[in-house]
Amino acid sequence: MLGSSIVFVWQIIYIAIFVTTLYAFIEALRVPAQAYPAMDKQTKGLWVGLLGVGLFVALSAALTSYGFFTFLALVASLIFLLDVRPAVRGIGRNDGPYGPW
Repeated sequence: MLGSSIVFVWQIIYIAIFVTTLYAFIEALRVPAQAYPAMDKQTKGLWVGLLGVGLFVALSAALTSYGFFTFLALVASLIFLLDVRPAVRGIGRNDGPYGPW
């Protein structure tokens, strides 16, 4: 009984990591390519590739309940979401000072 509940908790954790990685991957695709080097955050290809591999690893962990490397995908996703995304988010947009009209 206890063993199955632990597996269930890990499955929930792997699904949460997958959702986080998927969100980071989609956000990396949405940002214009010129925004990354403009803010000294590597290149769009590097981030999309890194997060794509992380997405594959997180999906495989969510489906198979084995995910040693899933936490590496989570680390890459969190670095992107907490450091890179805020820096490159406003580059290349034609929004005014109060947002889009």
